[in-house]
Amino acid sequence: MSDNSVDPSGNTEAFRAFTQSTPQEPAAPSSKTPLIIAGAVVAVVLIGLVVWLAS
Repeated sequence: MSDNSVDPSGNTEAFRAFTQSTPQEPAAPSSKTPLIIAGAVVAVVLIGLVVWLAS
């Protein structure tokens, strides 16, 4: 079974490229505020619809 990934320590040139590459920073966590606001708007619309249909 062959391994498709190359071990950077096995080759001097690959190791130098590996150590000199800048690490990618993790993406900033997304804010949940828009999701909460959208959920509240949907809840208000559904409650209004239920009240309108009940009357």
